[in-house]
Amino acid sequence: MSDEWKASAADQGDDKSWKLLEKTLLAGVQEQRRARRWGIFFKSLTFLYLFGALALFAPLLNLQKGSASSSSHTALIEVRGMIADQESASADNIVGSLRAAFEDANTKGVILRINSPGGSPVQSGYIYDEIRRLRAEYPAIKLYAVISDLGASGAYYIASAADEIYADKASLVGSIGVTAAGFGFVGVMEKLGVDRRVYTSGEHKAFLDPFQPPKEEEALFWKSVLETTHRQFIESVKQGRGERLKSAEHPELFSGLVWSGEQALRLGLIDALGNTSYVAREVIGEKELVDFTVQETPFDRFAKRLGASVAEHLALWMGFQGPVLR
Repeated sequence: MSDEWKASAADQGDDKSWKLLEKTLLAGVQEQRRARRWGIFFKSLTFLYLFGALALFAPLLNLQKGSASSSSHTALIEVRGMIADQESASADNIVGSLRAAFEDANTKGVILRINSPGGSPVQSGYIYDEIRRLRAEYPAIKLYAVISDLGASGAYYIASAADEIYADKASLVGSIGVTAAGFGFVGVMEKLGVDRRVYTSGEHKAFLDPFQPPKEEEALFWKSVLETTHRQFIESVKQGRGERLKSAEHPELFSGLVWSGEQALRLGLIDALGNTSYVAREVIGEKELVDFTVQETPFDRFAKRLGASVAEHLALWMGFQGPVLR
C-alpha cells in the first residue's frame, strides 16, 4: 500500500470525524434552541393564565364594603392622597363611591374623610359638581367633610361643596391657589455646548419647552391661564361656603396660604372642630360607619399605573405639565 494512498485515507477519516463532530454540535445547538423556545412558551402561557385569572376574579374582589349593609348607618368615603386621574382619589372613584352611598336606602348621612394635599382642578371640580348634584337629589341626606391631617387646595375645593366641614384644631386647611412649576435648562445647555432644535407649526406651540428661554408674552399668557383657574376655584368655594366665609374681612383667604383648624374655624373655612366618630355619633346620629370607598384590586392598580406611566412619560417628553391646585 503506497504512502500516498494511506495519506488520502487518513484525510477522508479526518473529514468524517469533523463532519460527525459538526453534526453533534449542531444537534446540541438545535436542542438548546428548542428547549429555550418551549421555556418561553410555557412562561408566556403561565403569565397569560395568571393574568386571565386575575381579570376574571377582579370584579369579585372589587366589591364595595358598604354594599352588604342592611341596617341604618353613616356612609364613609375616604379621599386620601393626590386627587388625580388613575389615583385612588380620582374623580371616577370618589364619584362612584358617593353615588353608591347616597343611593343606599339605609344611609342616614355621608362623611367625606379627607387627608389630601390637592391635585387636579379638573378632577376636583368634577367631584365638587357631583356632590352638589347629589345633595340636591337627596335633600334628606346630609354630607359632611371631615379633614384629618390635611385638606388643602383641591381637597378643600371638594370639601367646600359639603353641608358642613369639620377638622381637628391642628389640621392644615386652605391653600386656595393654583400652581404650575417646571425647570429651565437654558444655562446648562449653553455650558455644555448643546443646541436645542424644535420644529413646530404654531408660533407658541413650544412655549413650555424648558430648554428654550421664556418669552415675556408667553409667560403672561400662562399666568392668565392660572388666574382663570384660580378664579374658578374661588367662585366655587364662595358658592359652597356662602356667608360663612369671612373673605371680606380676610382677603388673604384666597392667597394660597394654609391655616390650622383652629384658625380656619375663625376664618369660616370650617364649621366646627371634630373627627369622624364625633360627626357620625353627635351630628348625624348614627355611630355605625360603613365604608363605601372604592377598593381597587391589584389588577386595577397595575392597569392604571401602566396607562398613567405611559401618559406621564409622554407629557414629560413633550415638556408639558398642567396646572395643579395646591
